[in-house]
Amino acid sequence: MSHSRRLSLEPAITGRFRDSVSLQRHDDVNKPDFRELDLGSPVSTLTPRVSSAAATPTSSSGSSGSVSGKPSVTSQMGKSHSGEISRSGMPTTRNLKPGHRRSSSAGTPLIFSGSSFYSGASQSSGATSAVSPSPTVLPAGNICPSGRILKTGMATRTSTRTETLCTGTGNYGHGNVVRSGGGSAGKPNQTAANGESPEELKRLGNDKYRRGSFAEALSFYDRAISLSPENASYRSNRAAALTALRRLGEAVKECLEAVRLDPSYSRAHQRLASLYLRLGEADNARRHLCFSGQCPDQADLQRLQTLEKHLRRCWEARKIGDWRTAVKETDAAIADGADSSPQLVACKAEALLRLNQIEESEFCLSCIPRLDHDHHKAKLFGMVAEAYVLCIQAQVDMALGRFENAVVKAERASMLDQTNPELVSVLNNVKMVVKARSHGNELFSSGRYSEASVAYGDGLRHDGSNSVLYCNRAACWYKLGLWEKSVEDCNQALKIHPSYIKALLRRAGSYGKLGRWEDAVRDYEFVRRELPGDSEVAESLERAKTALSQGSRSLGFNKEVEAVSTLDKFKNSVSLPGVSVFHFKSSSNQKCEEISPYINTLCLRYPLVHFFMVDVEESLALAKAESIRKVPTLKIYKNGDKVKEMICPSHQFLEDSVKHFLL
Repeated sequence: MSHSRRLSLEPAITGRFRDSVSLQRHDDVNKPDFRELDLGSPVSTLTPRVSSAAATPTSSSGSSGSVSGKPSVTSQMGKSHSGEISRSGMPTTRNLKPGHRRSSSAGTPLIFSGSSFYSGASQSSGATSAVSPSPTVLPAGNICPSGRILKTGMATRTSTRTETLCTGTGNYGHGNVVRSGGGSAGKPNQTAANGESPEELKRLGNDKYRRGSFAEALSFYDRAISLSPENASYRSNRAAALTALRRLGEAVKECLEAVRLDPSYSRAHQRLASLYLRLGEADNARRHLCFSGQCPDQADLQRLQTLEKHLRRCWEARKIGDWRTAVKETDAAIADGADSSPQLVACKAEALLRLNQIEESEFCLSCIPRLDHDHHKAKLFGMVAEAYVLCIQAQVDMALGRFENAVVKAERASMLDQTNPELVSVLNNVKMVVKARSHGNELFSSGRYSEASVAYGDGLRHDGSNSVLYCNRAACWYKLGLWEKSVEDCNQALKIHPSYIKALLRRAGSYGKLGRWEDAVRDYEFVRRELPGDSEVAESLERAKTALSQGSRSLGFNKEVEAVSTLDKFKNSVSLPGVSVFHFKSSSNQKCEEISPYINTLCLRYPLVHFFMVDVEESLALAKAESIRKVPTLKIYKNGDKVKEMICPSHQFLEDSVKHFLL
């Protein structure tokens, strides 16, 4: 009886032959597994076999168990578990004594089952050669793992574990015996109704992958998996295509599924380690790189050790607030291969935020890779990675005044890692700051500027580096006529956020009130460069330049009459250099309502004069201190001294008085 089988030319290299053949380089990790697995030993799935490129048929005859013939075994090219071609093969020649021939030789492995003999073979998607044993020679006896031939009836004592004959899965090929429960090996491939074979689909996918058509390759692998969902090599090949398409989260899922189906699948473990290195997950990378005590690829191991070094330095720099070193180490880790790590990008964003580079921090966060795998289980700095990313996003939102967004993200971060004290502290601070800011805004809108300044100060106690709160409090000081204080708070805001446009405009206005026109021009020019199309900024800049050229120290460039409601603001306004006009009025008085529009006109006509309005009904204490008995009453001050007081003056008399003291 003769048997003809197609033999796999490129067997897997695992187990005890692993040390003699180098693993794939890092740059080969993402290639798909192009060929089937050929385990070699017909009994043990853990014993590898080396086959020949041009196998010599083996003859066996007689019932005594002797085997004749001169074996010649030459290995061609090694391959991984899933059949991917290695960088180089290692030729091996071994002569065995007659009668002690192993089935791992060049011939077709022989398997005894009952009274029949089977010639085991593996089928590959690559090139194969047909080998026909001698039709006149039949094997006899059972072939055991040691290579010795047992007598009839003794084979059952060699192992108490059940053995299963494969029926042609992509992992192990036809005719190889594996232990029962060996993952996908014992599950037959299916054939579609249209005659599609999963192996043919895999071959087509591999061809597309080699040509760089990764999306088409993925489509073929998907169809192969639909026919044989428990085939680990198909899953691994799909992961390779997904990685090439930069869909790393899905690639991780496929590799995890491959190693679930076949825990000893070294190629899938290696691919997983490479993916985890790119994701910056050093612990996961080490677990798969050194799984089951296997010797890891030295290039991958070096990359892992480098990543661990950078992560350790980042942690140390963060603890002591050395944010420049943190930026340097995260950049180095990303450059060394962790190019898709959300937590490392978030670490850099945090460092930039602490260095008051808020725009750069926000841009950094916008570049965080979007992953769909279960990434939040990884940790960095003792925090769940996804929670850490959300925590930094919340703080950047706070710095940019997006308070509501900050609350939402801080709450999500706290839910993901409920026991982390740092996240709890961030959430509490965010809530307190948002509460203080909202209360301050309400008070400011109602004209209660002094109380609003206190509310913003409460928020600053919880977040002393919040530029928005400083700028808001500066607005309160401006309304109260405390322009020096307004400048101070604007300076604090700009120290934290150097390009904060609103703080620059507010400081420029305060400089104008103080007669510091050179400083005002500098701020307006900066804003003008940032907002070249803003007509109001351009107009303010021209006014400031005019005042500077005239050497004026007076208040000016006021486009509206400013309200005064407290004695403190009145005293500050009175003491300022230049000309100030105070209009004491009552909203219920007809003459006050008639003169008010004209005062607004004078404010625009004489920008170097500052006009104030005091509502005596709302500011009774101020009206009493200034002895206001009738309205409308107007008082003119120059360089802190009262120079004119008028009760219900005519429009012309009022304007002539203003011009007189302005000259």
